[in-house]
Amino acid sequence: MRTPLFKPRPLSGWVLAALLAAPSAQALDLLQTWEKARQHDPQMQVVAATRSSVQAFEDQAKALWRPVLMGSATVGGMSADTSTQGAQFSMGGPPMSGNFATSANAATSTRWSLQAKQPLYSPERQAQQAQLHTAAGVAELRADLAQQQFMLLTVQRYFNLLLAERQQQVLKSQHAAVSRSLTEVQDRFALGDLPVTDTHEATARAAGLQAQLLAADSEVHMARSVLADSTRLSADALKLQAPKAEAPASTVPSLEQVLAQVQQANTGVLLKKAQHDVARQELKKHARSGGVTLDLVASLGRDRLSGEGDFGTSSNMQNQQMLGLSLNVPLYTGGWRSAKLQEALSAQAQAAAEADMALQQAQQQARSVWLVLQTGPARLSAMQAAWKASTARLDATRLGRQVGDRTTLELLQAENDAAQAELAWLRAQTELLSTRMQLDALTGSLSVQSLQTLNAQLQP
Repeated sequence: MRTPLFKPRPLSGWVLAALLAAPSAQALDLLQTWEKARQHDPQMQVVAATRSSVQAFEDQAKALWRPVLMGSATVGGMSADTSTQGAQFSMGGPPMSGNFATSANAATSTRWSLQAKQPLYSPERQAQQAQLHTAAGVAELRADLAQQQFMLLTVQRYFNLLLAERQQQVLKSQHAAVSRSLTEVQDRFALGDLPVTDTHEATARAAGLQAQLLAADSEVHMARSVLADSTRLSADALKLQAPKAEAPASTVPSLEQVLAQVQQANTGVLLKKAQHDVARQELKKHARSGGVTLDLVASLGRDRLSGEGDFGTSSNMQNQQMLGLSLNVPLYTGGWRSAKLQEALSAQAQAAAEADMALQQAQQQARSVWLVLQTGPARLSAMQAAWKASTARLDATRLGRQVGDRTTLELLQAENDAAQAELAWLRAQTELLSTRMQLDALTGSLSVQSLQTLNAQLQP
């Protein structure tokens, strides 16, 4: 049973009003969003294509040691002349000598053959087979890494739209409040109760909020378009859920455990290690390419030549059958083998360095994420305290404004501070939830279960 990572804080103010206004029956949770994105986003099609190549590599590895059967057939016109002198032959009596000649002009030549070869011994094929098995693992890891990254991207898109909509609602509420204040200030200025500077301040603040609201509208439009394109859902269906007011969170392992899990299970690190194995086996393959190979070979064929010649009708047919062993010993490749060997050696050194660098970067990211999760509760508490303080300051400023101790500008600023403080608290809450997902990805444990855990912490 997971224990809470930080104490949830209640929603209120602009954010609570927005949540209450949204119909919960139409709310789209993270699991639904992921399922739609998994079905429709082109990035998941890339993942599926990458994963489908795994079996292809495995089939190639198996095919290396299977027999190969080749068939060929040719037909064409051919002329042939043969001359044999000093030949000896026997027809049941004493040997006789003689000369022979054959001729075929514009004759028809046909030839067919079947050849089979079964590899018996080949160090190069052994290395190539091991390389193909590792390449299948590389393809699987590529697909896993791409899926994890897309899962994180989907969560980020979800929260980006949620925060953009909340900011838009905050600005709309602020703009409405400033508009009311501007009307009041203008009325009181007309009565001579307020100086003209208050009118200018309220007008400037209203214009500034109008500009911010236009920018927020554009941000909402872009965030909604990105999520809608990924899920193929209409904009009306994108009613998102904010974090719960009483949302539990899981505990975080110690830093030593996190770093150990990164080293053992981080998908990116495992991918680089597998790529290093492929490079190492490529080096072994070229190192063994100059070795002896032994194959079992068999062949069956027929050559036939028929036509008219200088001595009349001519026909010649030859059948061939062979079964045996073929021993191949490479003697000289013109420097090709040594050049490929040097290339493979450099590629292996590069792959080893990239694997070390991937591990270093993953552990650095894990330390950063772990520290964020450790300081998250304190950060949320501080933001809640800041929001409470800004709310109290807003109440005091409203009262002071009524009795004449505070100016209109101070009231408008206090309203802005209170709204932004609560919005910052919501942003920090979503960032903390996303950071937990990042830790799961870094430790190689990100899955649909991670999404389920996060989804349970959203407002139903």
